[in-house]
Amino acid sequence: MARVKVCGFRQKAALDAAVEAGVDAVGAIVDVPVDTPREVDADTARELFASVPPFVSTVLVTMPESVSQARTLVGAVEPDALQVHAGLAPAEIEALADEVPTLAGVDPDEPAIEAYARAADGLIVDSTDESGAGGTGRTHDWTATRDLALEAPIVLAGGLTPGNVAQAVEAVEPFAVDVASGVEADPGRKDPDLMTAFVEAAGR
Repeated sequence: MARVKVCGFRQKAALDAAVEAGVDAVGAIVDVPVDTPREVDADTARELFASVPPFVSTVLVTMPESVSQARTLVGAVEPDALQVHAGLAPAEIEALADEVPTLAGVDPDEPAIEAYARAADGLIVDSTDESGAGGTGRTHDWTATRDLALEAPIVLAGGLTPGNVAQAVEAVEPFAVDVASGVEADPGRKDPDLMTAFVEAAGR
């Protein structure tokens, strides 16, 4: 059974529905240089995370230009974990991981993926765009991801939906799965029924 993270919350009602559906982690996207309907400011993320009950982890998702910028955001939001996409080198990820549990978002074809696996507490293996951002809604080669044999736990992302997540879990056997657009009724608007179906399918 893979753990489930749902990412890109903007409203407390949607976050509450995710908790009710049985997710293991919730993510808020803050301070990213790409256009996304899921971004919130640091104050909103902190308020959302403050409402999350025990045993559900909160994850700050961002694309910092420096370690200091990431540290500032962590201090402002107070998440349980940090998820970093694009820009930072493995050594910078390792510096952050010494202070807060840190996940590195990488494309499965990332040349330095083994270095990121040694530096981070976990890898979000995602289908990224040219900016290095995830959330593209595209799947990648699950077989290649399974065969990576990396040191860090794998969190599988990219194009997952209630309809394909069971197949993805069977193919990759990841530590966890991560979804955003695959459980939305409209861009940025989470659907409670889709979140419930996703959690159930991931646990089959």
